[in-house]
Amino acid sequence: MKQLFYFILLIAGFSSIHSCKDLVDEEGNPLLDLNNTGGLTGPRALYREITDKDTIAEYRYSGLLLNTVITDSASITNVMYSGDKISQINFNGFLDLDGNSKLDKDSISFERLLTYNNTGRLEKITEKRSVFRRPPPVPPATTPGPQTLLEETTSMYQIKYTATTGKLESIRMEKGPAGASFNSFTETTYTYVGDNISKVVKHYGPIAGGTPGPVDRKYSYEYYAYDNEISPFTLLPWAYKISRLLNTDFNDKESLILSPNNPKRWSFTDLTPPIPNPIVKSTNYVYDPQTYMTKGFGINYIYKPQ
Repeated sequence: MKQLFYFILLIAGFSSIHSCKDLVDEEGNPLLDLNNTGGLTGPRALYREITDKDTIAEYRYSGLLLNTVITDSASITNVMYSGDKISQINFNGFLDLDGNSKLDKDSISFERLLTYNNTGRLEKITEKRSVFRRPPPVPPATTPGPQTLLEETTSMYQIKYTATTGKLESIRMEKGPAGASFNSFTETTYTYVGDNISKVVKHYGPIAGGTPGPVDRKYSYEYYAYDNEISPFTLLPWAYKISRLLNTDFNDKESLILSPNNPKRWSFTDLTPPIPNPIVKSTNYVYDPQTYMTKGFGINYIYKPQ
């Protein structure tokens, strides 16, 4: 029954992904036309992230609150609230778990519960995740069988802020098989220039008998040459953006979404080898008259009136 429900969700999401040339939202409101330099005036919401060929993310709202995100291959993220704070995030779909820029064929389903401290800051996220895979065909059959449960895991994320500035300082994750002890961890730290993220370093290691072992992998992401214009991601909830970074081990490359401005260059470095070899990417941004960024790194950002 769970698999049938998951399949229905995917079909519903697929049918709701429209052509990137569709410049009205689901309620018929006009969007920011890529060929119209007039832009929007007044309050706005981020509606789509698109390339020249495809829609890679579409944001749906209930009033002013983000409630659904539809991404690659009709993957669906549902966002739930307690008052005005996000309390739960559920995902069904496909992710690029190995960081090779291609979606894995294994389907993912996870539920995240978000906890806040007495000052209202997000401080903990717990996750239950299931991975489903289609087994290869058994002769004489020629098609794979139905998706079956491959593994279940439980993760806990602890989020810390600096005492002096209140900025995000680190996220520590501990993970293990469902119903068993944690057997691995990651520790991600954040450095700033002004209010913008300038560097993210992520450590990976094992846990044995409740004790963290030595770090066996270490990656760095750096962001340079920030502009003074407005990032599209300032329009999305902070808790959703943090959750988005946790989707895979390699989503930290998207840490620029936490910044109010836009970096014109970023780099990735595997710090594990004796001589690291960074990979650097750069872009020239396009903005609208209200100084919101509308294009960068090959992605167009479409807005809708709020």
